[in-house]
Amino acid sequence: MGNISKPLQTLDFIDAIQRLGISYHFEVEIDEILREMYNSHCDFNNGDDDDHHNDLYTISLKFRLLRQQGYKISCDVFRKFKNSQGTFSDSLANDTRGILSLYEATHLRVHGDEILEEALVFTTSRLEFLATHSSSPLREKINHALKQPLRKGIPRLEARHYFSIYQEDPSCSEVLLNFAKLDFNILQKQHQKELSDITKWWKELDFAKKLPFARDRVVECYFWILAVYFEREYALARRMLTKVIAMTSIIDDIYDIHGTPDELKLFTDAIERWEITAVDQLPQYMKVAYKALLDVYTEIEEAMVNEERSYRVYYAKEANQVRAYYLESIWFHQKHTPTMEEYMAVAMVTSAYAMLAATSFVGMGSVVTKDSFEVMVSGPKIVKASEIICRLADDIVSHKLEQKRGHVASSIECYMKQHGTTEQETVHEFRKQVTDAWKDVNGECLFPTAVPVPILTRILNLARVIDVLYKDEDGYTNAGTALRDFVSSLLINPVPIFEFESVCFKSKLYVYLNKYLNKRIITSSTKHPFFLSFTATLLLHNYPLHNQTIKKPTDQL
Repeated sequence: MGNISKPLQTLDFIDAIQRLGISYHFEVEIDEILREMYNSHCDFNNGDDDDHHNDLYTISLKFRLLRQQGYKISCDVFRKFKNSQGTFSDSLANDTRGILSLYEATHLRVHGDEILEEALVFTTSRLEFLATHSSSPLREKINHALKQPLRKGIPRLEARHYFSIYQEDPSCSEVLLNFAKLDFNILQKQHQKELSDITKWWKELDFAKKLPFARDRVVECYFWILAVYFEREYALARRMLTKVIAMTSIIDDIYDIHGTPDELKLFTDAIERWEITAVDQLPQYMKVAYKALLDVYTEIEEAMVNEERSYRVYYAKEANQVRAYYLESIWFHQKHTPTMEEYMAVAMVTSAYAMLAATSFVGMGSVVTKDSFEVMVSGPKIVKASEIICRLADDIVSHKLEQKRGHVASSIECYMKQHGTTEQETVHEFRKQVTDAWKDVNGECLFPTAVPVPILTRILNLARVIDVLYKDEDGYTNAGTALRDFVSSLLINPVPIFEFESVCFKSKLYVYLNKYLNKRIITSSTKHPFFLSFTATLLLHNYPLHNQTIKKPTDQL
């Protein structure tokens, strides 16, 4: 990768690797290149115009890649594209590639990036026009970007979508594309096995029969957590967090739908005690849920003891939100509509996002330290922002249904009553607040960060799930066509890999693996698969290299 000499080619190559979902294999190499670009004296405003280093597409792409990587690049680099009236130049209108690139870059904006606010309005308007005056496949590409900006999309879903786009790109590398597809399918097999194990656990609990009022959503729960982390090394973390979110969904329904005030008081006290003896005071249906909850955390604790990280379970338990659930139930039974301030103080907790964030760190390995937990449970801006995104986006699409079935007043009702606004005005205001919360998320991901980037990525991904699942409806509760399609694309249907068995492709794959192995071997005489990534190991099993001489890495794939 480092031998790609031209800046634009390098940027395009990194973008392709990231969008194809295989950048986790090349994190060190990508960081080295982008850090060098950031530190380079050859900034945005310099370069060779003949190589198109200063066009809208290139500058927007470079800006986005560097901001994604955590570098504080000023958005002033886009001022050169404005005219004397201070608006974006009409000459850009027909630069569809550049407009799309700038549009994606605007979603990395933080507070104070006024030029990116203007750019978002400009690019959105232009893309909406182009979408109605373009033919396939450009029309589909534009519509997808307008519906799901890359920054807010679930990386695994975006990779699956990008395969078909990249293969039509004139610069498409067959080796890179097929490697990405193979990598996707290999991981999908692992994810299927994990889901099978979790589904077996869920069926043994038999909640569908014992708690028929509760949502039966274990597959959707696994999908949610798969969006938080898909990499092989996070298998334990996925199992733990999926079980926690599945139990959280059950407990939420007990408070929202079924429990009486007296029962909920007993249930709240029992959960805060975290003792099996507390089960005796509960009604039968609560005993089932309570014991299952304790079993999940016991399993987590045992796993952490084996890794000598038992302290982490304390933070996961402390993040539970049942006291807030209980307060919401009191409001409902008393028919109390709180002020917006009262509501948000409680509802941000019942969004469960602070709890899910803390629990997501438990199984992440050595990158997480006790200091990291202390920082993240102290209520940092990025966690609060993710809670706001979750709470408001959820209420916007679900409040009507919840009010019909009987639920505590949502943020919509609270705001309308307090401020005398219409529902439409309230939704408009909340969308602005969600947008501002996304700016907080983006800002907290820029260097210097309070905790390592892999930890922040979990919170970013939690926010992304909300943008995808709650864009038009409560995709979790309703589990409509969109969510079923998402689940199918990630967990059921493998990616077709054409010409995989061709001699030509095998040859190119060997060249790629030679390069990969040369970078990964520990010593000149050690080529044991233990030292390779999971994907490379399985590739070697399918296409053994042990009888071949490892050649000098090629400069190009």
